[in-house]
Amino acid sequence: MKIDKLNWEIIKCLQLNARQSNAEIGRKVGITSPAVAERIRKMEDQGLIKGYRTEIAYNQAGHQLKAIITLRAFMGRLKAFLEKVKEFEEVLNCYRITGNENIIMEVVLHDQAHLEKFIDKMITYGETKTHIVLSNVIEDAPIKKPK
Repeated sequence: MKIDKLNWEIIKCLQLNARQSNAEIGRKVGITSPAVAERIRKMEDQGLIKGYRTEIAYNQAGHQLKAIITLRAFMGRLKAFLEKVKEFEEVLNCYRITGNENIIMEVVLHDQAHLEKFIDKMITYGETKTHIVLSNVIEDAPIKKPK
């Protein structure tokens, strides 16, 4: 799909605040509310806009730790892990990657004891490395128009 300048402006508005009204977006980009709605609908229909979501503050929801965990799967255990990881409620994001490790996961955990139990589940699939997140420097930055 070719994305014109106006659609990029609409996308930018939605990425910053998807709850703003079409009228508000229209004022910012210089078109009517119905025109904004039509453009958004087309971008949704074509799969460019995949959805909308609510962001939750993990620490306000009872999770004291956020961590990045990498996994270097044991020989023959990657496929089993790829099936099982979908069941772990702690996992926010999981990516299959290149390099020495096979997997990188973003997880939230209640406390250190929960982290220990989670790692114990992981070590049956491979060698793990855990990195505790201290703070977010950049989070969910908007995707920008390629130059």
